[in-house]
Parts: sequence; C-alpha cells; structure tokens
Amino acid sequence: MKKKIAVLIPCYNESKTIEKVIKDYKKVLPEADIYVYDNNSTDGTDAIAKKAGAIVRYEYRQGKGNVIRSMFREIDADCYLMIDGDDTYPKENAREMCDYVLEHKADMVIGDRLSSTYFTENKRPFHNFGNRLVRGLINFLFKSNIRDIMTGYRAFSYDFVKTFPVLSRGFEIETEMTIHALDKNFLLKEIPVEYRDRPAGSVSKLNTYKDGFRVLKTIARLFKEYKPTIFFSIFSLIFLLISLGFGIPVFIEYFKTGLVPRFPTLIFAGFMLMISILTFGCGIILEVIVKKHRQLFELILINTKKSSEELNHEQK
Repeated sequence: MKKKIAVLIPCYNESKTIEKVIKDYKKVLPEADIYVYDNNSTDGTDAIAKKAGAIVRYEYRQGKGNVIRSMFREIDADCYLMIDGDDTYPKENAREMCDYVLEHKADMVIGDRLSSTYFTENKRPFHNFGNRLVRGLINFLFKSNIRDIMTGYRAFSYDFVKTFPVLSRGFEIETEMTIHALDKNFLLKEIPVEYRDRPAGSVSKLNTYKDGFRVLKTIARLFKEYKPTIFFSIFSLIFLLISLGFGIPVFIEYFKTGLVPRFPTLIFAGFMLMISILTFGCGIILEVIVKKHRQLFELILINTKKSSEELNHEQK
C-alpha cells in the first residue's frame, strides 16, 4: 500500500522564496501533499503558494508554535516532512528523511545543519552562539548527543505527531519537540544537511535576543517538568548550604560558651533548612507524578497506533 506523505510549510511573509520551495519539493516528492499554512502574511505568500500547487490553509494566531499545533491536529499522514518556506534547506535530503520514517520506523528525523555548513553560511554570530548554547544545555541536562536542536527541517511519524502536546507559541517549538522526543524515548535519527543562508531580499523573522530568551526559558520549564527531582534538588541544595553557612557558626559558639546570643541567625538558618527539606520533597512527589504520566503516555501511544492502523485500512 502506498504511504501518504505530507510536506508541512509554516509561512509568514515568504513571497520571495515560497514558489521555489514548493516546486523543489514537488520534484523530489511528487506523491506528497504539500501544505502551506499562512500565518497572517501581508505580501501575497498564500496566493503564490496556491498558484504553485500547494494546499493553502490559514492560522490566524501568530507564532510558529501555533501554526504547527494546527498542522499536527488537522493533517493525517504516514510521514510528515516539516520545512521552512525560506529556501534554506536542501530538497536532496527529503526522500532519505521520509524513508527513515516509513521504512526504518524512526519517529523523528532531524536535518542536522550544524555538522555541515551552518556556521559558515549563517551571517548572524549570536545565532551561532545561541545554537551552541542550547545544544550544550539540552545534551547536558537530558544526557543526549543531539547535534542540532533548533533545526526546522524534520520528518515525523504519525505516532509522534498525534501524541506531541504543543505548548509553545513561537520559535521555541523545535526545542520543545526535541526534549519531548528524548523524554518519551522516541526513535531519533540525525542526517547532516547543507544549510544555505536566506537569499537576498528574504528577511528572517527570528529575533536573536527575544526568541533566544524564550528558548532558554522553555528549556528551564521543560527541565522542571521532565526532571523534577534533579531540578528541585538543585534548589534544595542551595537552601541547605545557606542554612549550614548561617547555622554552623551559631552551633560552634553554643558548644564553646553554652549560649546562643544570635537567635535571629539561628531562626533564619532553621527556616532555610525547612525550605530545603520542603523543596526536596516537592521534587520527589513531582517525580512520581511524571512517572505516572509516562505510563499513561505509553497507553496513549497504543491507542494512537490503533488509529494509524485504521487510517491505513481505510486508505486500502
């Protein structure tokens, strides 16, 4: 049975490049349905996309995360290939990425820019630094070895798309995808791809500082939600050290003289110790909840697989 491939292109003011992108991916994936989701463009991107043969839909809530939420909810396919509309990702890798999903059962295939030409093609040095920082943080916190965390060139399985809870609204969505896949033990595959900078006249919508801060904030939030024991233990240790730093001198003085002349210091040390214990306890409780959620997620995956099988049966 022929597998269904959906090419997903979130777009905001990409009139300079969208026609070329659609035609390029029609050549390499002629059997695929190409969806362009227009996110309030004002330069005629939607009209150009329709003329080029894409299925055009609209998402009126601004932000890439909002667009992807609608894409994942509305489209059914065996394999989803997500690309940007700015013509920075090579079409030559598209078939290979889809084959890893369809033939080798990968749940997410990541188009790895950072191992090839990204740092030479990208002319924005703070973007390069930001990519390295985010990659280092996630690989350290989640004990992984992903080379490109923030790439927009990815292929997904039906199971991943239909069980991924999209919470981010903007460009931090790629970071959220990666962390979710690592936490839920999805099968990941990375493929080095060449990256080319935007052509002349095409302007990036990514704000280095504003969106960079959002990505770091997302990492901290997901670290707290996915690894609560470690997250709260760090704060518990900090409060414990403060408690010991203020309390030990008071106890030393007490053992020497039998007096406690600094009661406010002793009270503060005891208060810090109490917060330390409560913080650690919160981490333990939340870890139990997270484990329960992982168990429920596995049950959701089973139901999703059944839905996928039913979809395939209907296509026959």
